[in-house]
Amino acid sequence: MQGGTMNSHKDRPVGVLDGLQRFCATVFCALIFFLGSNLPLAASGIEGFLGNYTGSAEVLGPDGEPSTRDLSVEIAETKKGFSVRWSSITEKRRGNRKEKSYQVEFVHSNRRGVFSAAMQRNLFGHEVQLDPMKGEPYVWARIEGDTLTVFSMFIYENGDYEMQQYDRSLSAEGLDLDYTAHRNGVLVRQIQTTLKRQ
Repeated sequence: MQGGTMNSHKDRPVGVLDGLQRFCATVFCALIFFLGSNLPLAASGIEGFLGNYTGSAEVLGPDGEPSTRDLSVEIAETKKGFSVRWSSITEKRRGNRKEKSYQVEFVHSNRRGVFSAAMQRNLFGHEVQLDPMKGEPYVWARIEGDTLTVFSMFIYENGDYEMQQYDRSLSAEGLDLDYTAHRNGVLVRQIQTTLKRQ
């Protein structure tokens, strides 16, 4: 010690400083690992899908008659998850016009990347799934990579079932839609088109 000051090389508390440096290095490495390991989570979250999209597709009806179907989807964030609202307007060559619209709110499940649909409230005010045995659809969603998929299962009165699957994948223009419907495992409908971000 000279003049009440500590020599920076000989007299410093080496153990304390080295321990502090090791601690800081450990925290830094842990932070880098944590951020790096969570990049896929951020990329596969709902944030990239939020927005409004529109498009159209040529569809063949059950009778073989072609029709133009205008499609739109709105994906929005909610307090508990996200909601998906999609609409279709079918214009047939004979001038008939048919419009359908659906909206489902999805909440987190106990499975990573899988979301359940809370579509009605029970007597206690809790949101619950609809009952497919009553002709109501059973709906859930999945986010895997750059694709948001909505599944919907219907059970008909005779016990037949139909699985509808909406794959919406992020693209440069917006969303690439691949819709399929299978009845008892047999493909009965398919629509592929691009929905442009508005």
